[in-house]
Amino acid sequence: MAIELSEIQALNLWRQSIVSSVKIDAPDLSARQMGLLLTVYLTPPHHTVRGLAKVLNISKPAVTRAIDRLSDLGMVRRKLDENDRRSVHIQRTVRGSVFLREFGELVVRAARSEDLETSAY
Repeated sequence: MAIELSEIQALNLWRQSIVSSVKIDAPDLSARQMGLLLTVYLTPPHHTVRGLAKVLNISKPAVTRAIDRLSDLGMVRRKLDENDRRSVHIQRTVRGSVFLREFGELVVRAARSEDLETSAY
């Protein structure tokens, strides 16, 4: 199912979703943190810092910082690889799943709203 949106409508949909998350006092995630979280949850595991850095085209230290923040919030967790103790897998958590499900609901509500147009342009 393809949805036709202009660039302005798409940006307004994103704006409405972000504003809604601010209003409900959801955790304040950077675009990098949200991108990493969505990648962990919406693509098949196993995720490593090296793999996430490659997928997101950012440095390993940047991935580590994002994972630190998401771990502090309980949205992901680190688990040592039993076969290679130098490698760490990034895993999903219930709290992260709930956050993304609720954020997805905000996006759906914004998409269903009749006012996707903005008068700024």
